[in-house]
Amino acid sequence: MSNKKDYTSAFAFLTTLFFMWGFITVLVDALVPRLKDVFELSYGQSIMVQFAFFGAFFCFAIPSSFLLEKIGYQRGIVTGLIVMGVACCLFYPAASYRQFWIFITAFFTLAAGITLLQVAANPYVTLLGDEKTASSRLNLSQAFNSFGTLLAPIAGALFLLSDSVMSSEGISKLSDSDKITYYAGEALTVQEPFLIIAGVLFTLAAIFGFTKLPSLLQKAPKDGYSKLLSNKRFLLGVLAIFMYVGAEVSIGSFLVNYFQELDVITTIKNSDFLSSLSSFLLIGKDISEVDANAILGSFVTLYWGGAMIGRFVGALLMRFISSGKLLMAFGILAIAMILISISSSGTTAMFAILAVGLFNSIMFPTIFSLALDGLDNLKAQASGLLVMGIVGGAFIPKLVGTIADAFGTDVDGNTTGTGLSIAFLVLLLCYGYIAYYGSSKRKV
Repeated sequence: MSNKKDYTSAFAFLTTLFFMWGFITVLVDALVPRLKDVFELSYGQSIMVQFAFFGAFFCFAIPSSFLLEKIGYQRGIVTGLIVMGVACCLFYPAASYRQFWIFITAFFTLAAGITLLQVAANPYVTLLGDEKTASSRLNLSQAFNSFGTLLAPIAGALFLLSDSVMSSEGISKLSDSDKITYYAGEALTVQEPFLIIAGVLFTLAAIFGFTKLPSLLQKAPKDGYSKLLSNKRFLLGVLAIFMYVGAEVSIGSFLVNYFQELDVITTIKNSDFLSSLSSFLLIGKDISEVDANAILGSFVTLYWGGAMIGRFVGALLMRFISSGKLLMAFGILAIAMILISISSSGTTAMFAILAVGLFNSIMFPTIFSLALDGLDNLKAQASGLLVMGIVGGAFIPKLVGTIADAFGTDVDGNTTGTGLSIAFLVLLLCYGYIAYYGSSKRKV
């Protein structure tokens, strides 16, 4: 009885971690359009933020696995939280000096901490109970991750996208005193939310450091990695994680820019329903008082909100439907929504792409748990390799951004407004593979 109680308590504590890294990851998405404006970057250049962020998962996943073998899940979680807190503090000098490379360093460090949390927390949740219900349990945990991703766009719209960014030409026309005032205001916009997050992360690290959690780490064999790298079924799961994260991040990062291409801002302002919805998503703020990007950014909440709802629903559905079949169905439905979006216009295209979030919902935790199924004492090492697959969030958005730049301008360099619609065709391949992976696991 006490053992079960310990598992329930541990599960409850872990939900706070899933919430925090979901919130922070999506807040990074909100910074992409702002940094694009501040540093006057192209799509391909601005997505270097995501490249640095998700590239860190590739660099630190395996070292995180080795560290966990030495210090265990709990100390690994505490270390990850401290690293994330330090990274959030780096946004202070980055914003003060307006140096892009410091932002990139902060993102890379932040992702290193999240990598350690991912490697520790995901397999830990699968071990907190019967392996047959691991997918359902991980989906439930990830639902709280989605709650964080639901709130992050609101915070991003209110704090990071709520004012217009001046061009370098406009700044050059300001007096010296006005420039100082403008730069100080710009810095504060970024500094305040990340310093608050740093404080929360350090507090969580202290709480987890003094909380007694069950130690479930099994000693891994020395030839564990070679066994995993020769396991084709497991490697298919790593590729599925790569495809999923790449697709999800591509959509999340470019949603505001995609809405700009669709030119829906006038429709939103002229619609009583849509303007009221945007005001509601901005916690009652009058949309006439905020920048157009903040209005568009408020609708990103629906993308991540759909993921949260889908995970709660998915955790329930998996009690009756095999996780593999459900993964296949959601992959096909995501493809359908993308096709509807890129073949239509206006708010129809906007809401169709937002609906992809609902079908993204179960993908990461389901792929993760399916890939770990039956690996026993290899789970910690397997988790490291699976987290390496998150590097898809670096490469696929970069590919999408490059294609959008190539097709988004004419021969004279003028914007055509169709670049992202064409670039999103890449995502059909990602979700097609995920549907295939689900089909191959439909009996599990």
